[in-house]
Amino acid sequence: MSVNAATLLRPAVNASVPQMLGQKLMLDLRYYCKELPEQGQCRSPMTQLPPELARLIRDYNIGGVILFAENLQDIAQIVQLNRDLQQAAAASALALPLFIAIDQEGGRVARLPRHLATSFSGNMAIGATYAEHGSAFATLVGQVLADELLPLGINVNFAPTVDVNVNPLNPVINVRAFGEDAQQVAELGSAMTAAMQQRGMIAALKHFPGHGDTEVDSHLGLPRVTHSSEQIRQVDLKPFADIIKQQAPGMIMTAHIQYPALDASTFVSKDGEQMLKPATLSRKILQTVLRDELGYNGVIVTDALDMAGISKFFSHSEAVVQTFAAGADIALMPVKLQHPGELNALAQLLEVLTEAVDDGRLAKAELAASYQRIVALKQQYPLLPQAKTQAAQLAQARSTLGKPEHRQHELALAKAALTQVKPTQGPWPYQESAVSKVLLIMPDQQKAQALAAALQHYSAKPLQISSISLQHSDISSAAQQLASADLVISGFIAPMQSLADIGGMDDLTGIANIAAAYQRQSQNYDALLPGITAAAAPHVFLSLRAPYDISRYGQYADVVLASYAYNAADNPSAIDAGNATYEALAQALLQQFMPKGRLPVTVAGYND
Repeated sequence: MSVNAATLLRPAVNASVPQMLGQKLMLDLRYYCKELPEQGQCRSPMTQLPPELARLIRDYNIGGVILFAENLQDIAQIVQLNRDLQQAAAASALALPLFIAIDQEGGRVARLPRHLATSFSGNMAIGATYAEHGSAFATLVGQVLADELLPLGINVNFAPTVDVNVNPLNPVINVRAFGEDAQQVAELGSAMTAAMQQRGMIAALKHFPGHGDTEVDSHLGLPRVTHSSEQIRQVDLKPFADIIKQQAPGMIMTAHIQYPALDASTFVSKDGEQMLKPATLSRKILQTVLRDELGYNGVIVTDALDMAGISKFFSHSEAVVQTFAAGADIALMPVKLQHPGELNALAQLLEVLTEAVDDGRLAKAELAASYQRIVALKQQYPLLPQAKTQAAQLAQARSTLGKPEHRQHELALAKAALTQVKPTQGPWPYQESAVSKVLLIMPDQQKAQALAAALQHYSAKPLQISSISLQHSDISSAAQQLASADLVISGFIAPMQSLADIGGMDDLTGIANIAAAYQRQSQNYDALLPGITAAAAPHVFLSLRAPYDISRYGQYADVVLASYAYNAADNPSAIDAGNATYEALAQALLQQFMPKGRLPVTVAGYND
């Protein structure tokens, strides 16, 4: 399975219209059922490439695929899957290797299993280290992400997120952003982009022209940013503009967001409603702003086209026609291919697109230019693993993923990011030596177990640790547990998980369960707070995601820490294997180091 240099350098002008169009599609192969599901959607993870999907990639000269957590079980399986995908592409007429993409941002959005790969604490944690460490951790994280993805055969990382999170109510970005200062976001995003691309990984900045001031998740609706043109250029566009000049990012991902100051033109939805064009479908935004004004010459990829910000208003084929007409190079997740009954949708889409070229809705010259950009990017980066054999590739991947040095970096970031918000100075209201009985009040049992295991591991003496899960409906024993504790540690996660956290639109049916769980956690925590405050024991509050919740809960605690991360590995008790956030918290709670992180966003009542 190899595509030699001569194949890669084949002149792109030889491709036919359907072949060029095939290169402009990036397919979602997250689930696949051999037979039509009797009821509901297919939920069988695609971990081995079935022959019928391999034929689609081969016959239609498909340009790329995106992988999700469901596709990724263990190192050997991931390597085999990606080799099979590339083998299918090598058998196509163009024989161009695939873009194999993933959302491995770190923190909330990390698709590789955390016990296998080094996932880090995410962008806002990096932002919290900026005052002390500058861009050092952005560079380090970018290098490790690239070093671990490439041996697996993954060559595109949909990262970094360079949205400027100026809205505390943002449901989908928040801690995925480096912070709220556009200059700082630009510097950190530039450092991470450079680090990944210098290692051979294609970076994809997202979400253009900026998702930082929205209160609607574009998975669920169509957000609108009402910034002035001046504010857009000073805030939203600045990270993109700076990084384009400094690093020539391989890809930039569009946002399904309306920006009336950039494009006030309208379209008529499939339901007959007249609406403002979102950026993904706006020629003014993709061509006039991104290409002409900012000078971007790389590949533009859409955000997932199955998201409600697009699919609610367009048929899938019309959405692809419109985004290609606007100037996008690659349509991400344009059709569902989850069982044999859906496979013909790809041929139908390509027929519609070919007709659009034939009738002039898509200019053939622009199609050829777009195809040339795709081929040029494929020639620029080593899309295929460096290892000559499968055995060598597997050995390299096993020796690289989650190796001790990378785990040390993961813990170093978690510790450097940890921010002491309260007290602002002076000693904490307890001495570690005087604490024997600890009560943990955590969002769920997994997180309680992760923190308890880390506390026991790093404590110089045995601790008696009990816990209350905010997920449980019965918290009647809380008063007794509070009365016997020497130290109360409570943690909360706000806002609730978004579809980006858990994978995307295929998880829509589960969002109701997530919302119900979040409501239960909130109600239980609110019910417990008076008792926590009345208890004699000191109280430490842990803000485990966006630190904006400190404005609400910080008043109830003697000590407030922000970690910007909450994820635990499948084995929450493991040390040096994906639970770095809890290891850092444990060391701080045991007063083994002084947190030096700084809030990278404004928290009302604390740093405003």
